[in-house]
Amino acid sequence: MTHRSLAVGALAVVAALALAGCSPETVPVPRQSSTPAAGPSPAENPMNAELRDAAWQNDVPRATELVAAGADVNAKDETQQSAYLIATSEGYLDLLRLALAHGGDVDDKDSWNGTGLIRAAERGHGYIVGELLQAGIERDHVNRIGYQAIHEAVIFGEDTEPYHLTVRALIAGGAEFDRASEGEHQTPQLMAEARGLDGSRAILAAASDRTAPADPTAALLAAARDGDADAAMIAIRAGADLEHRDAELQRTPLFHAVMGDHVAVAQLLVALGADVDAFDYRKDTPWAMTGVTGSVRMLDALLPGQPDLGIRNRRGGTPANPAAERGHVEYIERIVQLDIDLDHQNLNRWTALQEAVVFGGGGADAQRIVRALLDAGADPGIRDAKGRTALENARRLGYGEVAAILDR
Repeated sequence: MTHRSLAVGALAVVAALALAGCSPETVPVPRQSSTPAAGPSPAENPMNAELRDAAWQNDVPRATELVAAGADVNAKDETQQSAYLIATSEGYLDLLRLALAHGGDVDDKDSWNGTGLIRAAERGHGYIVGELLQAGIERDHVNRIGYQAIHEAVIFGEDTEPYHLTVRALIAGGAEFDRASEGEHQTPQLMAEARGLDGSRAILAAASDRTAPADPTAALLAAARDGDADAAMIAIRAGADLEHRDAELQRTPLFHAVMGDHVAVAQLLVALGADVDAFDYRKDTPWAMTGVTGSVRMLDALLPGQPDLGIRNRRGGTPANPAAERGHVEYIERIVQLDIDLDHQNLNRWTALQEAVVFGGGGADAQRIVRALLDAGADPGIRDAKGRTALENARRLGYGEVAAILDR
């Protein structure tokens, strides 16, 4: 979200709350990211300023070097920004994990007496919110303008998927969701109604109106199968086991969410720490199965869970193998952007490129997949179990257009 959009959003808040009978003077201006300070104080380790600069740029390799050399992730500049706090407000998940792994003070406060959780919630960084909740951050801290994290997710938020994830993660993670703010004396649900945020209002209403399930874990499995993100939220809040496996296939709730392409449920589970590499009884994983479904949105939902890109499915392939076989063009075009081995051969000695040729039918989708794989560096010279290259298979099967792409 840009600084300009935050300012425009604030004007919308003022208008909405005025209609609801609230005084505009009580509505704060959104906090904008401060620019890095001009330089460290005389007594400060100069590397701390370098670390903050790296943090603003989300330069994780450089930040890693500086931390290893002794830079302090909690060291603040004159605007009370630290590398840790920058990661929370800017939504830099890898940087946040680096900071937390090296002594980040999870309950540190910014110049508004706000925690990292409040900063992340304001910007709709749902995965950051989940990471902080897992780290044990204070969930219900009130900043100096009278807001908790969930107030900020609503009053500065939009009716978008990232903010819906943020609100659900806060509720599922045990945050209060019905306390009135100190300025407007409005609950988050009333704020959402005043701002016309129907999606966030519905999530908050579900949290208020639905009762906690008697068996939270069973309820979570059912919610994941059905794609009911609000039911999943309530079950997790009630103590559901995120890694419980069903009796039939030994699949976790996240696995079921992936198979049903229930993205909102998967986002919530991943944000709160569900294992994206949890094997079922056939040795498939949620991450591996995204290649079967071909869902790019699900792939992106699982990436914050740090999947093992080298993990193999039950057929010994990466997700690119079934995706190429099934003609999932957009999925292949997305996954080639990751650090994944495109030349890996599965148990049948097929690479993704070979599968696109042999099983793709030679049409437009197969041609796009072959181009995408080649452009990403896939090796067309690898031979299958019968000693044939992808080009030889294309010629054998009469796929002239595919052969021409491979013979370029």
